[in-house]
Amino acid sequence: MIFFWVAIGYLVFLMTISITKSFLIKGQEDFMVAGRRVSTPRLVGTLLCTWIGSGSLLAGAGLAARVGFSALWMAAGAWTAIVIVIFLAGKVRSIAKFTVPDILEMRYNKWARILGTIVIVIAYTTIAGYQFRAGGFVLDLVAGVPEWQGVILTAAFMIVFTAFAGMMSIVAVDIINGALITLAVVIAVPLVFFNIGGSEHLVATLDPSHFKVFGDTNFLWAMGIFLPPFFLLLGDSNIYSRIFSAKNEKTAKNSVMWWIVGTIIVETALASLAIFAFSHFSSLPAVSEFFLSEADSERVILHTARHSAEVGIPLFGGLLLLCASIAIIVSTGNSFLLTPSSNITRDIYQRFINPNASYKYLVTFQRIMILLLGLLAYLLLTQFETILGMALTAYTMIGAGLTPALLATFLWKRVTVSGGIASIATGMGLTLIITVVNSVMVHITGSQLMSEEYIILPAAISSILVLVIVSLSTKPDPKEKWQEFYKEDASLAKAIEETTEEEK
Repeated sequence: MIFFWVAIGYLVFLMTISITKSFLIKGQEDFMVAGRRVSTPRLVGTLLCTWIGSGSLLAGAGLAARVGFSALWMAAGAWTAIVIVIFLAGKVRSIAKFTVPDILEMRYNKWARILGTIVIVIAYTTIAGYQFRAGGFVLDLVAGVPEWQGVILTAAFMIVFTAFAGMMSIVAVDIINGALITLAVVIAVPLVFFNIGGSEHLVATLDPSHFKVFGDTNFLWAMGIFLPPFFLLLGDSNIYSRIFSAKNEKTAKNSVMWWIVGTIIVETALASLAIFAFSHFSSLPAVSEFFLSEADSERVILHTARHSAEVGIPLFGGLLLLCASIAIIVSTGNSFLLTPSSNITRDIYQRFINPNASYKYLVTFQRIMILLLGLLAYLLLTQFETILGMALTAYTMIGAGLTPALLATFLWKRVTVSGGIASIATGMGLTLIITVVNSVMVHITGSQLMSEEYIILPAAISSILVLVIVSLSTKPDPKEKWQEFYKEDASLAKAIEETTEEEK
């Protein structure tokens, strides 16, 4: 019963912060980007919490339990992408927009804004949906609440929490959540490892493939799980919105550098904890059947928190791990509700329908959108069997539909309006077609056209090829279309010119 009351207490604590922050909202900038006043520690916390979600806690952990350390290929996709973001962070902050579709229209046109918004809404509500399912898992474990009732309760909490104070509440709680998540997993991993018998027990109970670079598969499979998070993170609106909220360009760059350190530590620890716990619980006849299916294996870390004493974690550590799990679910869920609601509010309603709306009206409108998107997320949740399937599909939607055109705005002056729009439409369209065909085939034949692990390959390749081919086949855009994205280049050229003149 103590697990239930601790879970409730932590949720009440988070909600109290959100309600308190709601009284500080003075305008759209406060609600969407926290007034652009976020410091380095707070920005690191919210970047970490935004990325470490149920995709890591459940999907990634379940994959690690089933295939071993080769599951870290999925996490490594994000680590590699963050390295690239380090070089983009200052430039992104200097543009200081509200949303990614703001950038798309600035570089391309209004159709790019609309298509980009559609991509984000579909992908992000899908991701929010599996945070709801994760909450259902938690309530089932700690209180015996039937899973789907728990899903509904979790959805209601996240919707209300996000609607109160938007980005201000998210940033305020994420520095606490980030510290809690890191502390919990760093404590749990060595305790479990040594209590179950160390490496000898792992070797004796796990298949040898758990210790191989590609598991029992191959490089193509590794790329199938590496590329979705890689492309997602490079085009993730949540990450860009947080960079927009930094108080200056230096803060943005420093925060991203510390973020990669935290992400590597936490994701490696989560995967290791899942493998260690799986090796113990799967060897017990009473619970081994629980972890045989893909869907059930995704609960391995939650099961570890609830039955912490069995793997050598004291009660306090188990409660800490439970609160960390709640922090992961809530912090990611509210981010993936806030971002698409911001896109609909700013990129559709304010941009095309009511450009003169007051900030109070816009904040009210966005809160209504958070509610409607929460309902949509619940409906999307019913279309997938596993969280891993939902995660990889959503990652691919962003990675193929948005990332190539978005990165081209910062990295390739030769990209054209036609190339960018064609790329977004191709990546989004191909991902949707394969996903729908998969769903139909599962209902008719019981099998898929293509596993979610491989959709990124045709979708991203097609999107990139279309971007390049169409851009090179069309007339270059005028300088005013791209010069804002290369201010640093222009400043450097000017400095070199002035230095040369002084030497003369």
